[in-house]
Amino acid sequence: MNFKRPFLARLFATIFIAGCAISMGANAQIITNSVLGNAPGAGSSSARSPVVTTDQVRAELLAWAPDGVGPGKQVWLGLQLDHQPEWHTYWKNSGDSGLPTLLDWVLPAGVTAGEIAWPTPKKIPIGTLANYGYENTILLPVPLTVAQNFSASQLDVKLKAAWLVCRKECIPQEGDFSLSIPVRSSTGMSSKLFQDTFAATPKSLPAGSSQVEVSGKAIKVSLAGLPAALQGKTLAFFPETAGVIEPAAQWQQAWQGALWTAQVPLSGQRSESPAMMPLVVAVDNAAYRIEAPVKGEWPQLAAAAIVPPALEAALKANASAGAAPIQANNAAPLGLVAALFAALLGGMILNLMPCVFPVLAIKVVGFVHVKDQATRVSTGLAYTAGVVLSFLALGALLLGLRAAGEQLGWGFQLQSPAVVAALAVLFTLMGLNLAGLFEFGNFLPGRVANLQSKNPTINAFLSGVLATAIASPCTAPFMGASLGFALGLPAVQALAIFAALGVGMALPYLAASAVPAVARALPRPGAWMQTFKQLMAFPMFATVAWLVWVLGQQSGIDGAGALLALLVLLALAIWALTLKGRARTALASVSVLLLASALWALGPNVVRLQEGPTSNQAVNGWQAWEPGRVEQLNAQGQSVFVDFTAAWCVTCQYNKKTTLANADVMADMAAKKVNLLRADWTRRDPAVTAALSQLGRSGVPVYVIYKPGRAPVVLSEILSVDDVRAELAKL
Repeated sequence: MNFKRPFLARLFATIFIAGCAISMGANAQIITNSVLGNAPGAGSSSARSPVVTTDQVRAELLAWAPDGVGPGKQVWLGLQLDHQPEWHTYWKNSGDSGLPTLLDWVLPAGVTAGEIAWPTPKKIPIGTLANYGYENTILLPVPLTVAQNFSASQLDVKLKAAWLVCRKECIPQEGDFSLSIPVRSSTGMSSKLFQDTFAATPKSLPAGSSQVEVSGKAIKVSLAGLPAALQGKTLAFFPETAGVIEPAAQWQQAWQGALWTAQVPLSGQRSESPAMMPLVVAVDNAAYRIEAPVKGEWPQLAAAAIVPPALEAALKANASAGAAPIQANNAAPLGLVAALFAALLGGMILNLMPCVFPVLAIKVVGFVHVKDQATRVSTGLAYTAGVVLSFLALGALLLGLRAAGEQLGWGFQLQSPAVVAALAVLFTLMGLNLAGLFEFGNFLPGRVANLQSKNPTINAFLSGVLATAIASPCTAPFMGASLGFALGLPAVQALAIFAALGVGMALPYLAASAVPAVARALPRPGAWMQTFKQLMAFPMFATVAWLVWVLGQQSGIDGAGALLALLVLLALAIWALTLKGRARTALASVSVLLLASALWALGPNVVRLQEGPTSNQAVNGWQAWEPGRVEQLNAQGQSVFVDFTAAWCVTCQYNKKTTLANADVMADMAAKKVNLLRADWTRRDPAVTAALSQLGRSGVPVYVIYKPGRAPVVLSEILSVDDVRAELAKL
């Protein structure tokens, strides 16, 4: 069986590494924020000014130095957001949805920035939800402290700000700002704006006898020491800790002499259990802040699959806004031990994939010819090492690229047309070899051809590398939560999960090599082996057909057609090289020339990405997902079902053609008025990657139901009609 020759595995390694290099280079995408248009400072940190303007917000960086700018002085900077009518941004606790504005400063040495002095927000009802935020014009002031040894002639300040602006729809925006303030100058610029903002900022009061008592499904708030002028008045109430109360729920308040009390319902999806609660109460233009201790025992937190990533990363990647805590479908939080076990089991299941099974089956059948137990064990260990080290390498590459700021997920290699085309070429060669058209040894010098018998261990190792590369995109259906969990762990623990995945995949082969009874149970050598070898060619050709279809989703019909033409010419060249005599010289020369010419003419069509869809027109009831769309529909009181999918994901296509095409499921979707969105991850899309990360996932498929006022429900990767209908019945 010539599949075992080192040449094939080395050929794959070369193609795969080159394809990945092309993927990370030529196809790398630059993330820009299109909503900023041509505003000053938009799109690049190299173009900075004090003002950034969008269709919804005018943002300006302002400064105020009441005592002058110099060593030991305090300078106030502030980002002023001037909202268009009906638009708003968010307070530090955004309420049911939304994200607070984020400020990232670049300051000279010796200058430090404090926290935002958040002005008092207002409650903004949206359908059945409520947010805390700002409308009209608001200033977010930040104090800068200048060190005594500061000696520069001017204070150069740079700011990268990110904010979420919403009406019924939500738009993530960002801008780059800069200011140069002369040192030792006395300036009163923007003084009234800052003074008015400070007047609207809550004044801190001592806790005294104030407290928060947890009582069943509510908290009882008792605030003492409020000014006498407030007594008897109805106060607005804003907890700084997010995810504790129901912002839109009805609540009661009362005065008991000088003590203000309130009873506020807890959130059904509470994500925090604080020991201290900073609370803001306000009336008219007066606001006060008290940090009250919490008494009593918090109820158990709602189950969550994975803690979402930092809000900073979500905004910088143009992620969708306002993600609520995530509720896994009947699942508890995933621990490291559970993730390792899931990885081990998922790796074993991978051997049943159509593109992996022929590799494993032919390798195991090869034991028929190996009589020496030591040789079988050594090849089994080498194959295992190839698989495990390959998974570790892919995992380390993914973790490294994500740490460097790349928005990538598991299976990223198949988001590159170059890698998809390279794999199609590889599987075509494998299929032609298995079908008996040619033998790799016929194209190699005798010394190289004999490497099979001299280096069976290296051959087995490279076969493990091959099996890993073709299997890795298929892992998500079996261990999506484990991989998502791994990407949020320290590097050593994350790599342990990738290693467990590799061990699981290699385990059947390792067991067959180490257990003599398995080898003895195999049929005796005979003609059946040649038939079996030829039969295994057809899964390879089926894989090629699938890869061509995947490429068509990335490079269009022209790219798929060009790849098919190149594969036909490749087969012609291989056939011509197997001929004898003069015919070989003539036909081989012509076929190789045709292949080279076609590669030059058609190759660019294969790796050129076609432009993505530009309309949001519904297709069979499904619309294209885009950042902020879920939040927009939820704000209107509508439920949403999102299908995170990719053309190269076999399980995605199976679910799409079965469960998601089931008449009963679609009827339930229509009866519940569920909006259907499809997030296509076939090509690199940082926004989709960020949305998956918020859900604690690193690959597809992922299926999520979003209902207003409730946590997103993440369904199983392998959908069943009954499970989906049962979840829809809860809406």
